[in-house]
Amino acid sequence: MIYKSVNRKDFFEICDDDSNEIFYGCKQDWYSKPWQRLSGCGPSVASNIIIYLNRNNQDYELEKKYNSKKDCMNIMNEVWKYVTPTIKGVNSTKIFYKGMIDYAKSKNLNAQYEFVDIPKDKKYRPKFMKVLNFIDMSLQKDCPVAFLNLCNGDEKCLDKWHWVTIISLECSEDGTCAYVDILDEGIIKKIDLVLWYETTTLGGGFVNFTVSMS
Repeated sequence: MIYKSVNRKDFFEICDDDSNEIFYGCKQDWYSKPWQRLSGCGPSVASNIIIYLNRNNQDYELEKKYNSKKDCMNIMNEVWKYVTPTIKGVNSTKIFYKGMIDYAKSKNLNAQYEFVDIPKDKKYRPKFMKVLNFIDMSLQKDCPVAFLNLCNGDEKCLDKWHWVTIISLECSEDGTCAYVDILDEGIIKKIDLVLWYETTTLGGGFVNFTVSMS
């Protein structure tokens, strides 16, 4: 089996200074308004990526040894202005990456993105190995992957119409077996990516980002 991961999973650890509870990644339940809590998975995943890039890049912003929940909530509220759910949520990779590009511009950063869409119609979908190679390449570059799942199919550890953050990949060389660790609901979960790909009826997509100073 081949294993790839972001270099510093601990950069996703978020400490609630009041309770000392540790979360892995942002929780959309932290948003203050009901609509935000209902539709905030996309902005939360965007915040995860921004937090990781902040911690991983000495050129800008977060310099603490850990992420505080309060600081992360501030980022979530700021990101919401750019990665803003429509009435159907952030239901496409385009809405997601355009919002992230606009956020980067607001910080005077250059952002580059790559994406792979998984269409609803199976005859137009990329081969599964292309998906695996995209995730593999992203993690090799130390880029977390934003994963849009519009239908979870038979994979019960995923919620439908939902964004999560991929932080590691374990797969066979021929791609017949593939699992990813994701951040969701403040914890790390493992999902069967082959099962999702083969049984999802609506598809989804994958996005990565890199940033540099302007």
